[in-house]
Amino acid sequence: MRATLTRFAPFRGTTTLQDQMNRFFNEAFEHTSEEANLTAWAPAVDIYETEHELVVKADIPEIKPEQLDIRVENNILTICGERKFEEKVSENNYLRVERSYGSFSRSFSLSNTVNPEAIKADYKNGVLTLSIPKREEAKPKQIKVNVETPALAAAAGR
Repeated sequence: MRATLTRFAPFRGTTTLQDQMNRFFNEAFEHTSEEANLTAWAPAVDIYETEHELVVKADIPEIKPEQLDIRVENNILTICGERKFEEKVSENNYLRVERSYGSFSRSFSLSNTVNPEAIKADYKNGVLTLSIPKREEAKPKQIKVNVETPALAAAAGR
């Protein structure tokens, strides 16, 4: 017969008083008021670069284009707006509110290689797309290299 030893741990499986207090306060102060559901938010943004431009895409569903404020000051691109809580439905009818509402502002530094005067903005399917063209001097230029082969150089008398 083989005996198995088990370490005696009388408090295994129980939580500490500190854990219980932390859980109590977290639950007590979680979003319980109407204003808590209308917290500030920041839309998700993708930024990528192509050969000719910098592209910024921001997810901002249910915002009318005229409610957006897009500006460039001192090489800082700022996108501001507000998503308002839908008041057509009574608050008592909501079972869950997970989306954020309220004002938002996102700012990004632009390099000197772009032309902020020529920014184009498109809004489609809840996605704002900003196309910021690069300055001509910042665009890559391909330089052709002439290569002479020894046979061609000999034929040309070089």
